[in-house]
Amino acid sequence: MKKGRVVGIVVIGFLWVTSFTAFAYEVVDVTGGATIIGTVTLKGVPPSPKAYNLVTFPDPEYCGRISDGQGWRLLKDFVVNDRSQLQGVVMVVEGVSSGKPFSLSIPKVEARDCQFLPFMTVVRDEHGIEVVNMDPVMHDIQAYETSLSQGTRVLFNSPLPFNPRHQRENIHATHEHLPGQSLVHQFQLSKGRKTFVMQCGFHAYMESWAIAVDNPYFTFTNKMGEYVISSLPPGSYRIRAWHPSVKHEQVQALFTVESNQTVRKDFALESPVGRWTAHTIQTPPRFTAAALGHPVLIEPLVEHQRP
Repeated sequence: MKKGRVVGIVVIGFLWVTSFTAFAYEVVDVTGGATIIGTVTLKGVPPSPKAYNLVTFPDPEYCGRISDGQGWRLLKDFVVNDRSQLQGVVMVVEGVSSGKPFSLSIPKVEARDCQFLPFMTVVRDEHGIEVVNMDPVMHDIQAYETSLSQGTRVLFNSPLPFNPRHQRENIHATHEHLPGQSLVHQFQLSKGRKTFVMQCGFHAYMESWAIAVDNPYFTFTNKMGEYVISSLPPGSYRIRAWHPSVKHEQVQALFTVESNQTVRKDFALESPVGRWTAHTIQTPPRFTAAALGHPVLIEPLVEHQRP
């Protein structure tokens, strides 16, 4: 078993990569493929979003174009409907050595309006991810690998510049987005550390997460928490439900699928209710625009957030 994996990435925000045991995947013709369906729900009340006082970070006017109207940027890491069905969970089938073509392209993450889109993505082991700055402000990348048992290790720290053609006047009202120079970085994950996290050193509310996969049998849950994974060769597998804010991932016990069979695998992920965070809305705030010594105009021109 190899001790690490090299992943090439064009970096910018906060990106996590969780990597699984890798082996050589073989593309074969799949006849009589099986299908896995299911729904993922959140067990418990969704936690309140993290809140960041924009005047304590650089570029409050530009980044405040997404805010709650009171000077706070909210980071909503759970998208749950009124039936507790959870969107955006990554479903990964483990133990697949051969099957349908594995044509995952290099995913692209954009820094746009001081957020990373998409919030979660998937990368292919030993391939890459592209991240580009579309904003007229600088971002700074701080990347780590971590695990609950072994702790955190710094991988790299690198600035990500903006496109010099951006106008610099009245940027809080501009809706123009021009791509800056992509920054490519290769890193190797240590044995035992399966999570890669990247955070903007200037804007802590900018996060993006990814999970590394070694086969094409993965998908994301939709708005109804539903997922479908098809064309799976007959055999015995496990399936994992992954969400970056759920500490304890769920993995179904080994199960077997036969030709043309459809099996259902539902998940109920535990909500991190009562999670402690220093990033909460304070009324009145400890710091206001007066602390900056000059007027600050924070308007939610792009999105008026609500808890």
